Amino acid sequence: MDKGRTSSQDIQDLRHCLRMKSKYAIFLVFVVALVIIEKENNIISRVSDKLKQAPQSLMEANGTDPGLMLSENGSFLSLSELDSAFSQLKSRLQNVTLQLGGSTEHMAGVPGPRRHVLLMATTRTGSSFVGEFFNQQGNIFYLFEPLWHIERTVSFEPGGANAVGSAIVYRDVLKQLFLCDLYILENFITPLPEDHLTQFMFRRGSSRSLCEDPVCTPFVKKVFEKYHCKNRRCGPLNVTLASEACLHKDHMALKTVRIRQLEFLRPLVEDPRLDMRIIQLVRDPRAVLASRMVAFSGKYETWKKWASEGAAPLNEDEVQRLRGNCESIRLSAELGLRQPAWLRGRYMLIRYEDIARSPLQNAKEMYKFAGISITPQVEEWIQKNTQAPQDSNGIYSTQKNSSEQFEKWRFSIPFKLAQVVQSVCGPAMSLFGYKLASDPETLTNRSISLLEERRTFWIT
Repeated sequence: MDKGRTSSQDIQDLRHCLRMKSKYAIFLVFVVALVIIEKENNIISRVSDKLKQAPQSLMEANGTDPGLMLSENGSFLSLSELDSAFSQLKSRLQNVTLQLGGSTEHMAGVPGPRRHVLLMATTRTGSSFVGEFFNQQGNIFYLFEPLWHIERTVSFEPGGANAVGSAIVYRDVLKQLFLCDLYILENFITPLPEDHLTQFMFRRGSSRSLCEDPVCTPFVKKVFEKYHCKNRRCGPLNVTLASEACLHKDHMALKTVRIRQLEFLRPLVEDPRLDMRIIQLVRDPRAVLASRMVAFSGKYETWKKWASEGAAPLNEDEVQRLRGNCESIRLSAELGLRQPAWLRGRYMLIRYEDIARSPLQNAKEMYKFAGISITPQVEEWIQKNTQAPQDSNGIYSTQKNSSEQFEKWRFSIPFKLAQVVQSVCGPAMSLFGYKLASDPETLTNRSISLLEERRTFWIT
């Protein structure tokens, strides 16, 4: 009996002990939890205080809506809103940094992102001259009109599905070129390159990157290169070396007059491998026609005869082609200026006339838009090549007394032709700020400006 009672008492004592230990354990866990919670509250409080102390001017300078950052009691409404506010603040800071001429990565001592700049224009708008602004910078791999080879090889009838097909081909080739896949051009160069060597790269001499080491290989005697380098003698272009040189440059730029529809470039802009910046260059269509009549004289014999004699009527197809060109330019510009989400911050519209009047200022604006720091080498080239005593000979010259020559067309185009341009290109001229001439005296009177004063660039 005594042993049974003792055993029962021991069990009760053990249960009591276990209950006490459980209570102590629960209490200890509770205390630890309180300590952790208190520490987290302190951290949150300090963060909140820091946010409250952030100068209001910083928010205003970056355009961030304070309502997105703090609620009425000074606390974040939700983690999702915190993430949204942070993303917006980061984006605004990057934009401000780009406007100051640099990048956040460069400020942190880290190489900046690789930019891909497309200069989008039409023939005789000054695109060769403006393209030199990027060609002269040593850390940019620049290509001059590589799509010329596609146009010469692939035949597309104008209008309808064929126009869409050509735009898609041009776009897909552009994408590969911006990725430094220059091999894509070998499919379109005639005659076909052998062992990635070609003597027929269009206007090779207009791209410094294709005429410098290591792309410039030793000259080969008795090997004629149609578009040879201007300042040194090089062997046939080695496409492999050119592709490797492209990859080693900090940035990539390309000039083309064969892309008319901005909307077709959306896949390039949205490609995560590319950081696109599109600069659309426009010029007074009356000046464009006057320049084309000189550069491509044979194609405009009918226009000249009609303007001087009035005997033969203008070819209606030619007039409609002029209308189509103006409309495609206008529609692309209107798309860019509408600031669709996919294009925001990646599109710039600029007039050739504004560049001609202030070349260095506008070159800096284009570089700022692209997020690339302009070098003294580029500034020196612009100063030297825009203040020539007279324009250099040659229809493709890039040496100009730019502030004087951009209105010379007013004295070379017959008023009858100016009227035709004004009638078919009126909407585009209105959008870009080009005034109509009501009579021959207005056209040739330089004291009457045909250019509306407006910002020299639009960045959207």
